[in-house]
Parts: sequence; structure tokens; C-alpha cells
Amino acid sequence: MPRLRWSAIGPAILLTATSVGAGDILTGSLAGAEGGTAVLWAVPAGVLLKWTLTEGIARWQMATGATLLEGWVTRLGRWIQWVFFPYLLLFALVTGGMLASACGVAATGIFPLGDAQSSRMIWAAIHSVSGVLMIWFGGYEALKRVLAVCVGAMFFTIVTTAFLLAPDWGAVLAGMAPSLPAGGSRWVVGLIGAIGGTMALVSYGYWIREEGRSGEEGLRECRLDLLLSYAVIGVFGLAVVTIGSRVQVHGQGTELALLLAAQLARSLGPAGQWIFLVGFWAAVFSALLGVWQSLPYLYADFHRLRQSTPGPLDGLEGSKHYRVFLICLGTIPLMLVRWPVKQLQLAFGLTGAMLLPLLALTLLIMNNRVEWVGPRFRASLWLNSVLVAALAFFAYVGVREIRQLLGM
Repeated sequence: MPRLRWSAIGPAILLTATSVGAGDILTGSLAGAEGGTAVLWAVPAGVLLKWTLTEGIARWQMATGATLLEGWVTRLGRWIQWVFFPYLLLFALVTGGMLASACGVAATGIFPLGDAQSSRMIWAAIHSVSGVLMIWFGGYEALKRVLAVCVGAMFFTIVTTAFLLAPDWGAVLAGMAPSLPAGGSRWVVGLIGAIGGTMALVSYGYWIREEGRSGEEGLRECRLDLLLSYAVIGVFGLAVVTIGSRVQVHGQGTELALLLAAQLARSLGPAGQWIFLVGFWAAVFSALLGVWQSLPYLYADFHRLRQSTPGPLDGLEGSKHYRVFLICLGTIPLMLVRWPVKQLQLAFGLTGAMLLPLLALTLLIMNNRVEWVGPRFRASLWLNSVLVAALAFFAYVGVREIRQLLGM
């Protein structure tokens, strides 16, 4: 087994930073407030699913040298490109609005500018534009270092808060048994969609290209840093749902941040409160930076594949299409900042979950064709079983929601 080198876990750092933060803290906390510890099982379920999907994306790329998007187009037909493109735009709009709003919430908790609503909107715009500038002028290596510090800060503060709130550990253990509590099925699906990210999984392929990984050795390195990343994500997710089950949340993101900080202040004093607020800010801003860096890759790759003879993948980050999308991502979604935080979090989770069945289905097809990936990279039985179980789960929940809407 290869030794894990710190210099080689850049993709794990970016995956963790992009996958956790705003979505996990707010969606997870709100899910815990609505469904209690009964929805905890969705965290390890989501982590297992995301690990399997990301490993499948890495497996495909290490076997073929092509990104997932390129594999979709060349192996499944150009139609899937035009299914994915509108989804990319929708996801960018919803996620961009949610991340900017969450950054506004975090910064308002530290340094409010007037009333809470105005402060959230001002700080949201400042963080969004700052993210554009950092990605535009910064490089991949610099971003790794910044996000490594942010990931460490957010992990320590959130997990510490969960322990200091002294949850009912018996209820926590009981919540690991799968169930769909009354009125909580939407939050279960939203939680699975938010925990561990969604579009970050697809972006992972571009980050491992930055590290120059390929072949079987590259796949082993991917498995190691995915294990590290999803271990952090899983513990983090359990902590935020547990926090939500212990704190009454009324749908206001600023109130949520201040309530959590107040809980920590009662245990550790004013210093603990400020440490938490800074950690909360680090979590949501690192998520924004990761998404601002990753989504433009997909847009630029989409335009590359539209050419009759697609050019090389090298240079996507400096391309015109990458930078145009980066600017749009940092500005257009700001119109959603007026939305209530609770609605933004649920929309984010559900929008993310929409991509998962497509990923599961296409990876089942692509990674089981020996003529495409070769016998050494063909997916194993247990990996295929996880993907089939995921498809069955989303089909069941979809039918259940339709029946409830029809009053059946």
C-alpha cells in the first residue's frame, strides 16, 4: 500500500472543503432540528454513497484518461451533455446563492453591519466577489494551503460544539438505524444530497488531474485521500445533525449561528464563542472558494467537448469560458440572497440530490464495460451493490413523495 504523502492530498483537501461547510452546517442542523436524531443514519449512508460515486469517477478517469463528462459524451452520446448542462446552470445558481448567503450569515455573527438582513446581503456580496478575485489571481497550490487551514478550523470547532452540548448518546445510537420520520423524508433526501457534496464529486476528476495521477497507482492514491476526506466529512456531518437536534432553530441562519455560539460561550466563556464564530466563517468561506474554483471547470469542459475535434484538457483553468463562468457564478446568484436561509438550504440539498441517481446509473454502465475500462478497472460486486441500493432508495423516496402529493 502506498504511503500517503501530505503533498499529494490536495484533491482530498479541496473535496472536503467544497463538500462540507455551508451545506453541512446549515442543512444538517436544520435537518436535525426538524427530524431530530432519527435522521442521523442519513449521514453515513450519504458518505458511503458519495465515496462509492467518487471512487467510480476516479476509476473511470484512471482507466481511460478521460473526465466523466467526456466519458458521458463519447460513450453514451451527446444527448447527456444537454441534460447535464441545464442542471449545471441550475445547480450553480442555487448553490451560489446558498453559499454567498451562508457567508453573509457567518460574517454577520462576527461583525454585523446594521440590521441582520442588510448585513447578510452586504457580507454575501463581499465574500462572493472576494472569492472570484482569489480564484482568478491565485493558483491551485495556494488554494490548497488556504483551504487546509479552513478545514482544520471548522472541523475542530463544530465537533467540539457537538460534544459540549452533551447530547443523548442513546438517542444518537438509535438514530443510526434507517427510518423515515413523519415529515422528515425531504430532509433525509436533502441531507444525503448535502453531506459530502454533489457536484464536488464530478469536480474531483479535475483536481486529480492537477496532481498528475493515472493508472492503478493513481487509483490507489485516490482511494487513500478519499478515505481521509470522507472520514472527516462523516464525523463532521454527525456533529452538525446532533447540534441541530439540541438547538431550536426557527429558520433564520443568523439566529442559528448565534445560538450555537451562545451554547459554546456558556461552556468555554467569551473566547470559546469567538473561536466558534471564526470557525463557522472558515467553514462556509472555504466551501465558497472550493465551489468557485471547481464549477467553472465543468462549464469550460462542456464548451471544449462541443468542438468537432475537442482540444486537450490542459489549460482549462485559464480559458475564456472558465473565467466567464467564474464571474457569473460570483455575481448572478446574489439575487437569491434575499431568500430565507431555510428555503435556500432545502433547495440546495434537493438540487444536489437530483444528480446522484444519474451518477449512479451512468457509473454502473461505464465502469462495468470491460472493453471501455479493461478488466483491472472493472467495478467490483460490492461497489455495484452500493450504486444499485442508491438507485432503489431514490426510486422509493420519489414514489413515496408522489403518493403523498396525490393523497394516496
